[in-house]
Amino acid sequence: MRLALRRLALLVLVLLSAQSTRSAYAGDADPAKLGKIRAAMQAFVDDQDLAGAVTVVGRKNGVVSLEAVGSLNLEKKQPMVKDSIFRIASMTKPITAIGIMILADEGKLSVEDPVEKYLPEFKGQMLISARSPDAVTLKKPARPITLRDLLTHTSGLTGALPPAVSDLYVKRNRTLAEATLVYSQRPLEFEPGSKWSYCNPGIDTLGRVIEVVSGHSYEDFLRKRVFEPLGMNDTTFYPTPAQLERCAITYLKKDGQLTPSPNTLIDLPKDPKFPIPAGGLYSTGPDLAKLYQMMLNQGTLGKTRILSPESVAAMTKVQTGELTTGFTAGMGFGFGWAVVRQPQGITEMLSAGTYGHGGAYGTQGWLDPNKDLFLILLIQRTGLPNSDASKMRQQFQELAVAGVK
Repeated sequence: MRLALRRLALLVLVLLSAQSTRSAYAGDADPAKLGKIRAAMQAFVDDQDLAGAVTVVGRKNGVVSLEAVGSLNLEKKQPMVKDSIFRIASMTKPITAIGIMILADEGKLSVEDPVEKYLPEFKGQMLISARSPDAVTLKKPARPITLRDLLTHTSGLTGALPPAVSDLYVKRNRTLAEATLVYSQRPLEFEPGSKWSYCNPGIDTLGRVIEVVSGHSYEDFLRKRVFEPLGMNDTTFYPTPAQLERCAITYLKKDGQLTPSPNTLIDLPKDPKFPIPAGGLYSTGPDLAKLYQMMLNQGTLGKTRILSPESVAAMTKVQTGELTTGFTAGMGFGFGWAVVRQPQGITEMLSAGTYGHGGAYGTQGWLDPNKDLFLILLIQRTGLPNSDASKMRQQFQELAVAGVK
């Protein structure tokens, strides 16, 4: 009898614990409203706007909606699955910034440091003061570029890739050290800190700084300090053959139909050496959910700490003052993250202070601390006029926000 009572008490505790976990996990989410996300994404598939999509809605305590619709590969008739792998392109940039802030937390660097402190090839960098059809006039900039400048896209480094580096992006057969050497020898387009100009070479340079300061390759540093601790097992610069089988194909809509759109900047050649800190990651919805939970939890996931609360705060507040930034109206920039200054248009349903980043193939990831909410949209589409302002993002965000009020 006593043993039976103990078992009954244990069962009650387990049920209460499970109910408590479900409540914390779901928050104020409305499953019926969140269910509309699937139908909306399926409509884009039916209209040949997308082959497929994975969407994730979550809070700091967990995921409240995870959906997969459509096809991973139309030609092979492979259905999209919840752990499909996507090229997340420039959504890599904030993760590179996280690597820098880990080193800042350890006192190994400061965001105010000049880049030349770690990469001497940047010493003596010049600034374009005038252009004519026949010549370019150079002068010394008022100050050297800093890590802060790179993190906020205000360095003056040209965002255009020179032919030598464009070739490097395609072949992926050189190193970060070789790429940043090329970047360092190009004159600045404007005085550091005076303008905002989206800059892939600047983020690649941060990747090289991580290598020099940490003593590890950029990709190994992120794997050991971010991906493995968070259990992001499908987040990588170099997918295995098995992972590539789960990688969504990129499509272009042409004449009303979707057609495969090979991408030379991201599709991997044999034996790649260049990880592309500005945009080379592959990842999944569940993996990114762990990263975003960590950010909403002030740098921790469970008992694992990745960043200090101070670094999370610095990364996710506007660091660009009144400069015009971003690809949609009302945006500012933090360290690696775009930040909503004034919600409007595509961000109207989000709070001021929401931060995130998009990718070239329509992928989006946004975190709204005020609503305790993160949103992940994973698609693979080229040819969108502005992937940060896509109709897919608009509908997904509207439905997700309505489902967690």
